[in-house]
Amino acid sequence: MRNITEKPEHWVILKIKGNETYYRVFSGWRGGYLDGDSWKINSGIVGIEEDEDYYYFEGHSGSCYQCHKNGYGLKDSMYYFSSYVQGVLENLIEKSSGLVEVVDEDTDFINLLNQNKDE
Repeated sequence: MRNITEKPEHWVILKIKGNETYYRVFSGWRGGYLDGDSWKINSGIVGIEEDEDYYYFEGHSGSCYQCHKNGYGLKDSMYYFSSYVQGVLENLIEKSSGLVEVVDEDTDFINLLNQNKDE
């Protein structure tokens, strides 16, 4: 895996329910003087690895998101999304009518895909 395509500053895992349940990385970056805040959502997690500091999420498209373990972007976290990116996330969840939710940060991300098979 480890052909890193994205290194988000802040991130969460979204659980998306439908005919099947799947997971995606929602990520955000704070902009600077010349560029604004930005966000991305990956194509869907198909593999997860980790080392001491990072999780590596492989997407359906072949992307690999290198996510720092301290960067999980909830509001009450030291590392959190900007108000713009938080608004995008909240809007996405609200419009999903309960089909999209943020995975709790205490989740065992390495076994996330296996947990889904047990549901």
